[in-house]
Amino acid sequence: MHMADALLSPAVGTTFWAATIGAIGYASGKLKQHLDERMIPLMGVLGAFVFAGQMINFTIPGTGSSGHLGGGMLLAAVLGPQAALLAIASVLTVQALFFADGGLLALGCNIWNLGVYPAFIAYPFIYRPLAGSNPGNRRILLASVVSAVAALQMGAFSVVIQTLLSGRSDLPMGSFLLLMQPIHLAIGIVEGIVTAGVLGYLRGSRPEILESASSARYFDRGVSIKRTLAVLMVLALFTAGLLSWFASTRPDGLEWSIERASHGMAAADSQEAASTLETLQEKTAILPDYGFRSSGENTAGEAAPSWPDMDPGRSTSGITGSLIVLAIIVLIGMGIRAVRARRPARDL
Repeated sequence: MHMADALLSPAVGTTFWAATIGAIGYASGKLKQHLDERMIPLMGVLGAFVFAGQMINFTIPGTGSSGHLGGGMLLAAVLGPQAALLAIASVLTVQALFFADGGLLALGCNIWNLGVYPAFIAYPFIYRPLAGSNPGNRRILLASVVSAVAALQMGAFSVVIQTLLSGRSDLPMGSFLLLMQPIHLAIGIVEGIVTAGVLGYLRGSRPEILESASSARYFDRGVSIKRTLAVLMVLALFTAGLLSWFASTRPDGLEWSIERASHGMAAADSQEAASTLETLQEKTAILPDYGFRSSGENTAGEAAPSWPDMDPGRSTSGITGSLIVLAIIVLIGMGIRAVRARRPARDL
């Protein structure tokens, strides 16, 4: 559900940039008050895991479409809403800057749609009431699926509204909406199951982590999460480096909906702001489209991508991106901790 700049007007794009910056500022302020320094590595590792997970598109049977993990609900359930927003914002920013996945003008919308809704609406108002204070695996599964579906439904609806307000596309909004919502319902169900699986593992290995997220309390100093961090990081690198070869080559839910709704209509004309940002993105993207840069030769008429796509460029992109996300989130966490340490005690 990564929006491209072509769907957005500068007014809508900058409005959601401002709203997203405000949400990130609010989350950072809250974390200054209660961030446990032992959670910083967990934030980074989970961010890397979500980055890797988003590389795995899975086929939606009978549709010709695919979907991928959003990750917002998983991050919120493990880290709490504030840390989750910073983590998913880091993932989406790395994707846009270094891999040209999602537009730079659209980055504010993408963080809002994939981060704010799961962290600040679906998690506190759906997941937590359903999961309860001491959830078993069945309640975790129910809460994960329902909240993931709700978050993606809100995000998909938001994409349609943002596109409509922009006035940049000739897409029939009724058809666009009727395609976006059902396909993201299916994606949400799969995401909920994956989320429940990861939460089930954490509940079995280190239940203190989930208890800490739900109660906003630190877990005991004697509790070590090093083994859990190692397992999650190995899974992230394995997923990014090898499992990404087996990602579906079908268009994702947003691309599929646009194709079906447009029925071959011409794309919107380029706009100056989008063109400028696209030029900037071409310079920052070290591994565009999760692969090595092409030689610039004419690629017209190339065969469709093979499956599995055993591409060293994709493996390099996945591992590099996961490590960049890990480093950025850890740096953000250390920065918040440093600011907190300098604040007078009366402000804490």
